[in-house]
Amino acid sequence: MNNNKTLFDKVWDAHVVETIPDGPQIIYIDKHLIHEVTSPQAFAELESRNLEIFRPNQIVATADHNVPTLSQELPIRDESSRNQVEQLTANCKKNNIELYGLGHHYQGIVHIIAPELGVTQPGMSIVCGDSHTSTHGAFGTIAFGIGTSQVAQVFASQCLLLNKPKSMRITVNGKLQNNVQPKDVILYIISKVGTNGGTGYFCEYAGSVFEEMSMEGRMTVCNMSIEMGARGGMIAPDETTFEYVKGKPFAPKGEEWEEKLAYWKTLPTDEDAVFDAEFTFDASEIRPMITYGTNPGMGIPLDDVIPVPQNESEEKALQYMGLKAGQSPSDIEVNYVFIGSCTNARIEDFRSAAQYIKGKNKSQNVKALIVPGSQLVVKQIYEEGLDKIFNEAGFQIRQPGCSACLAMNDDKIPEGEYCVSTSNRNFEGRQGQGSRTILASPLTAAKVAVEGRITVFENLN
Repeated sequence: MNNNKTLFDKVWDAHVVETIPDGPQIIYIDKHLIHEVTSPQAFAELESRNLEIFRPNQIVATADHNVPTLSQELPIRDESSRNQVEQLTANCKKNNIELYGLGHHYQGIVHIIAPELGVTQPGMSIVCGDSHTSTHGAFGTIAFGIGTSQVAQVFASQCLLLNKPKSMRITVNGKLQNNVQPKDVILYIISKVGTNGGTGYFCEYAGSVFEEMSMEGRMTVCNMSIEMGARGGMIAPDETTFEYVKGKPFAPKGEEWEEKLAYWKTLPTDEDAVFDAEFTFDASEIRPMITYGTNPGMGIPLDDVIPVPQNESEEKALQYMGLKAGQSPSDIEVNYVFIGSCTNARIEDFRSAAQYIKGKNKSQNVKALIVPGSQLVVKQIYEEGLDKIFNEAGFQIRQPGCSACLAMNDDKIPEGEYCVSTSNRNFEGRQGQGSRTILASPLTAAKVAVEGRITVFENLN
């Protein structure tokens, strides 16, 4: 009998409180992240049942989805958005939950602030009423999005009743070509596996490509695991992980650090552990990617042409996007570029964009938004002088928030316009009613902003 365990098995099994015979398991949740959109109904449910928040200290709260990215010091103009943010503030105050709201020096997108503050640590179980909670799996955590009723369950018990997902491993070995970023790697994987390929699985990313990635890059990859249908994504913690976490405001210190570190080093998958499904890819075959349809699986390299639709759904997607089979991406006139979101709004993303943009000007036809993922990222942008590069090139730097990723605020893309975006979803109307989203890496987005269209990189090898 093979008793070797995967990373997923080790972390999951460590959080099992009780197993119901022939049924689900009760899983303990270490950290519960909340924001203003999915928490109000859960707070209301507890209040209606006279229940208290079981462990308020295990909750991290911020405002991100509805917040404006201009003039955050002023009252929010949109009534619905303002009400949700005010409700979160009231609920947190009433239940003794610390809130990193507007004006707080830690405020930002929930999946960016938790890692950068050291709240996210290897071996944890983390949930949030937000599908891109999978981001935190980059640290070797079990992290996944939950519905509003489950948010209430965690509020009341710090536990969830769950069936254990199956395990998948995606291995990518070899050397990436020049200008291929982590976003390109995950877009390539999704284009091959499909948007349902990971359904029912927790996915571990393995191989030299992920071992050599920065933590920011790993978070980008795990963030988009949900786009291939997976419950979450994970990468084994290693020296890169430990170095990133060490010294963060909420990271363990002193003796506790040494104890945690010793445990974290036991988490990587055992040799000969068995996965329920495996995929293997060659890094050298990955080129800078974009999407051309209305789901993240419809992806192609920059130098390819729009493929012939294989079914009615793909035909409908091309019609919505205003594209035709055989068309070159360079024919698309792009008027909007958005660099931000919980996928790509970390300091590394802005450094790579600024490095390309330096000394250049954006196209006159393009409105280019730079939206940092947190107040700490804003601070780094200004300390490193990246703001000067962006401003001189004609890019607009905004304040932290989800922004044009999902248009729950003022940052909407007009109907019929194309936006090359570093976000995670290109669904119909995702960035505004009738808007057309093309997903790309920060480097590709920066290049498009300068040139006003999608062109290939000349120095790939």
